[in-house]
Order: sequence, then structure tokens, then C-alpha cells
Amino acid sequence: MITIRKSESRGYADHGWLRSYHSFSFADYHDPAFMGFGNLRVINEDRIAPGTGFGTHGHRDMEIVSYVLDGALAHKDSMGHGAAITPGEVQRMSAGTGVLHSEFNHATDRETHFLQIWILPSDRGIAPGYEQKRFCDADKRGRLRLVASPDGRDGALTIHADAAIHAGLFDGDEAATLPVAPGRLAYVHVARGEVEVNGRALAAGDAAMLRDEARVEIARGRGAEVLVFDLAR
Repeated sequence: MITIRKSESRGYADHGWLRSYHSFSFADYHDPAFMGFGNLRVINEDRIAPGTGFGTHGHRDMEIVSYVLDGALAHKDSMGHGAAITPGEVQRMSAGTGVLHSEFNHATDRETHFLQIWILPSDRGIAPGYEQKRFCDADKRGRLRLVASPDGRDGALTIHADAAIHAGLFDGDEAATLPVAPGRLAYVHVARGEVEVNGRALAAGDAAMLRDEARVEIARGRGAEVLVFDLAR
């Protein structure tokens, strides 16, 4: 079964310095029908205005993945990490027993556009951790490149959750298929462009939720960038 969630049906918040679309219930947006999907809890599409950002705040017991689409995201945390995340880079922060961090757009003339992703961890109370890696466009072109998994295989980030994240870029005749094991869920988020997912046409911000499907098929993209999640129920 495939359920399509259109971009315009997501929650939306405009704070002036931040414009954010919420795929699942978050902050003041609450929809009992969209509290998460499997162990995927949050996908926020955030746009941070120049010279602004999230001040220091805390998290616990969550795997947090940041995927930058445009601009740069300056990260600083209580573990001593400080880095700029730019397009092509993916960051994983394991909040575990507790971590403080901030995220800013230090540019004066360009907004930062990124996806903030939260996944429920397999175990609570782990030690906080951090990881950041670059995945070049060539590795994602016309294929689904693994960018995060529990075992960190193939150079992916190591995520402490029963989930895997793949990223791909698709145009024209480029296509890819990802098998889905029995009992697993798959979630496809279109970050930009247009693409077909299992024959269903999706545009930027749209998502497909797949239950009891044997595979995810990505095809007929037009400037498309997609994330595909393999999830525990």
C-alpha cells in the first residue's frame, strides 16, 4: 500500500527568521494522523534567514540527521564539535543522555535550506555522539546512495537506530530500485524537483509512505533529489 502526502498538506510555521514545513506533528503543529512513520519521527524542511538561527538548546534520546540543500549550517555543540555543513554533507548527532547545540546561518545574503530529521534510537541513554560526511553528487547520480545505516557500511554515517537512509539524484531516464524486506516500511521524501515513485508522480515536498511493498522504484526524474528511508515498524 502506498500513501501519498502532498507538500501543501504539511504543517507550516513562519517565525520571520525561520520558515518551516513539518511532515509530522511538531511544536505547535499537531495532527494525530501524522505523528511519525515507523521510527521516523520528524522531517522538517527549514529555511533560515541570513544572520539568524537556532540558539543553544537541548535534546535527549534521539538520532538527529541534518541534510543541507542550499547555503551553510553552522553547528556547535556541548561535545566540543563546531563545523559548517554545506550541500553534499550529512550530519548525524546522537543526543543520547543529553546534548546542547546551536545551528546558525552566518551568511549575510543567503538563506540556509535544510532538512532536519529525527529518528527514534534503538536504545535510550547512549553516550552522545557526532559524525559528518560528504557524499558527492556523482555517487548519488541515478542511484540511491546509502548515507546512514546502523552498521555504517559502504562509508555511510553510523546511526543508532533501526533505519537506513539513501539519497539520490534523478533526471531523465535515470532510475533506481531499492528492495524492501518483509515487515519493513519505506518512506520517500522529495527534497526538490519532480519524480515518479512506484509509478506515482511526486513533486518537491511530497512524500510517499510504503507499507507491505516489496520495493521502492524511482524513475522519470526532473531535477529530482530524493531521500529514501528503510524503517522499522
